[in-house]
Amino acid sequence: MDRTGTSRWLRLGQHALLGVLALVCGLRAITDGAHPLAELTALAAFIGWYAAGPRLAGKGGGGTVWFVGLTLLWAVLVLVSPENVWLAFSLWLLAGHVLPLLPAVIVSLTVFVVVALEPVRATGEASFAAIIGPFIGMVVALGVAKAQQALVRDGIERQRLITSLYAAQEESAALTDELARVQRAEGASSERTRLSRDIHDGIAQGFSSILLLARAALSEHDPDRLREILRHVESGAAEGLEESRRVVGALAPADLDEGSLTGAVRRVTERFAQESGVAARVVVTGSLTSLPTTAEVTLLRCVQGALANVRTHADAHQVVVSIDETPDSVRVDVVDDGRGFDTEVWTATAAGSPKDGGYGLRATRARLRELGGGLAVESAPGEGTALSAWIPLSHTAKEYP
Repeated sequence: MDRTGTSRWLRLGQHALLGVLALVCGLRAITDGAHPLAELTALAAFIGWYAAGPRLAGKGGGGTVWFVGLTLLWAVLVLVSPENVWLAFSLWLLAGHVLPLLPAVIVSLTVFVVVALEPVRATGEASFAAIIGPFIGMVVALGVAKAQQALVRDGIERQRLITSLYAAQEESAALTDELARVQRAEGASSERTRLSRDIHDGIAQGFSSILLLARAALSEHDPDRLREILRHVESGAAEGLEESRRVVGALAPADLDEGSLTGAVRRVTERFAQESGVAARVVVTGSLTSLPTTAEVTLLRCVQGALANVRTHADAHQVVVSIDETPDSVRVDVVDDGRGFDTEVWTATAAGSPKDGGYGLRATRARLRELGGGLAVESAPGEGTALSAWIPLSHTAKEYP
């Protein structure tokens, strides 16, 4: 169904043209001596059948039947009076609309023959003007009708494209909303993972240190040593409070605020040695280049987690923390001489509930893998433990603009 305004105005113009032609032909026919009743009756039948066209055209094949009936009524009008031949122009217009091109041309030529021969039947004479004029009118009418059809088709296609465009825009908006929802969900999940890692590697380890110091204080009888332990507890609590604020604000660990990764590792190691009484030292190999904050945070968290495990589980006497830069990676090793453990048993149980232990190493390995690195743990009962974490320099370089 055509909804274009241009086509509607063209149809109204066509109806007006037929009305004017019917009025002129009726008046001229009666003036020329045609029987008024016959003229008016035939003209009314023609106009009535024309008005019934839209309803009949909606049925299968109804348009062709309607047009044939209209042509026959026109032929009756021509028999009533030759003046009615002028209604042929409306027939030519309709032929271009109702019929395919070839049938429309055939029917139009048939009507043209009637129009051209009618003066001969009425007067017995023929003229060039009586032939060329109707012929030009027929060609123009068919051309206008087919052009109007093309205009209507273009309008319908344009309307269809606009509708499709609106539908595509609505679908795109729906997909955008869905994508935003998925991204928000992924962002929330990623943020929860980050917070869980930061809480475990920073705040929880601080609480673990405070807990061990508090237990040591309960069994301590030397007042000077007790005051020293309380100072460590106070310092650890203050650092834990500051760390918790930084985790909420998604900032780097406090130890990284005062310098590079090397300095932060030295401070963490020294604090570990003071609080635990375990001899600890840091060995740096090579001139460590400046790393992105993400890489420094990840490696520092590895050291913090490893030292917390040494304090809690290893019963070690010495710990060595090594920082080594190779041409293609940065590596941090934490080696202790403690009791060690069976790595195969740990691997089998680490996949269980977080309360069973092993979350720290799993979280550390996940952090490193996100940066293209990895984590290796070597240990055996009675032989100490060696933890090695690395990040490729090629990956850290991508984080710089």
